[in-house]
Amino acid sequence: MPVKVAINGFGRIGRNVLKRIINDVECPSLFEVVAI
Repeated sequence: MPVKVAINGFGRIGRNVLKRIINDVECPSLFEVVAI
């Protein structure tokens, strides 16, 4: 069951976290982005 994550803000850090979750092989199964 993936961990639900909400990104507070879409600045430099928020964009990098989202890119990492989307592009990493293991991350999509570990995390679910529910809000930005």
